[in-house]
Amino acid sequence: LSETVWAFAKADESNPIIFKKVADHIVGLDKLHSFKPKNLANTVWAFATAKKSHPRLFQKVADHIVALDNLHSFNGQDCSQLLWAFATADIIHSQLFDKVTAHADANIDFKTLDEDSRLNLSWLMKRLVKPRKNRRPLI
Repeated sequence: LSETVWAFAKADESNPIIFKKVADHIVGLDKLHSFKPKNLANTVWAFATAKKSHPRLFQKVADHIVALDNLHSFNGQDCSQLLWAFATADIIHSQLFDKVTAHADANIDFKTLDEDSRLNLSWLMKRLVKPRKNRRPLI
């Protein structure tokens, strides 16, 4: 599912019927444990890129991520895409922002990211969460 909406968004094709069906299906799932971090990130990225509003989808993804014990399987690009998508869709989820930025701050080596991901993630982390003491320089 995530690859489908990602491909449509990447091709600058925003078929409203497909986006709605995918979002409604995901929202209707009991759990999102079968989604890898990349799938979660690609899904919300596609909706934000295609300018398709579906607040319940974003809420479902955010709640799932916040409920995870840890984000060790989330890489820098996953974090960057997630934060960018929520910011672009103008959906505020403070718990998600705090959890993702704390993970990125502690576990992501920004030097290993491509330039776009590094700059986006750094910029988003500075703007989406309250300043934390002892934060390391991002870039």
